[in-house]
Formats: sequence, structure tokens, C-alpha cells
Amino acid sequence: MAVQPIRLFGDPVLRQRAVEVDDFDRELRQLVTDLTDTMLAAPGAGLAAPQIGVGLRVFTWNVHGEVGHLVNPSLELSDETQDGAEGCLSLPELTYDCLRALSVVATGFDMHGEPQRIEASELLARAMQHETDHLDGILFIDKLDTVARKAAMKEIRESDWFGLERPTVRFSPHPTNGFAR
Repeated sequence: MAVQPIRLFGDPVLRQRAVEVDDFDRELRQLVTDLTDTMLAAPGAGLAAPQIGVGLRVFTWNVHGEVGHLVNPSLELSDETQDGAEGCLSLPELTYDCLRALSVVATGFDMHGEPQRIEASELLARAMQHETDHLDGILFIDKLDTVARKAAMKEIRESDWFGLERPTVRFSPHPTNGFAR
């Protein structure tokens, strides 16, 4: 098991756009394993690479017992929407209703470079949108209306974890694929 520390709100890596994966190699497969192990241990419905300090476009999900991952995701969103409770492992114990597309068609690759196309609705669609936002440096609280966002920020500032020292980055930039072990 390769459980990694989860970065918390305030860590700059959470606000940076992640870079595309170029190399579908052993290091990428280890990253997917680390993401999956960390997500399951947390436990969470999803986890994006920046949440463990890796600036690559990779995320995992665990929704209704289905565990999966997507590399270099692209989403097509439905016009129909859903409003529902959303939380984030990088914002512990914080839950707010967030408006999302009801369904998505996600395309990308698996860890071996094989093309993937996933049609998702409801909770899985919400998880895929949430994790793809992470890859763009967007947190779910950024999607809240003004009143809810102010309440969320107040709750964050009053939390036990806010301002704690951040864990050390476990991966460092690599000239070809953005990280090295």
C-alpha cells in the first residue's frame, strides 16, 4: 500500500493547472496505485494527483464500489444539472451543495495509454467533474454562490486543520512527464 499525505486547502499545488501526461510508464502506474490506495484509505469518492502533490492530469474515483482512474481527462457536460452535497479530501469535514452537470462523457486514457470513454451520471458524474476541476486548479468551493462560499471560508478558517504545516512533496518535476520517483 502506498498511501500518500493529502494536501490541504492553502497548499499552492491545489491552485496550479496540472500538466498533460506524456509517458505512460512505470512511474505513472505507481502514481495511479498511490492515488487509489490513498483515496481508499481516506476514504473518498475521488482523488486527483495534485492532492498528493503531483502536478499531472490524473485522477481516481470510487463510486458505488466502482474504482477507476483517468489520465488526461476531457469532459463533455450535459445541459441538465444536479444540485447536491459535495465535499473534498483537501477540505476535511466541509460539505456544501454544489451545482454540477447531471451527466458527463469523459474521455482520456488508462495508465497503459489505452483510450477510455466513460458515460457517467449523478454521483460518478459529480466526482469526475470535481476531480477534473482539481486538475485545473479549481476547488469545489469556487463553484459555490457568494453566500455559501463566504460560509465555507469562515468554516475553513475556524477548522482545526487550517494553517497546519503542509506535507513535503514526494515527487519532483521531471523534464519529460512532470514527475520522477
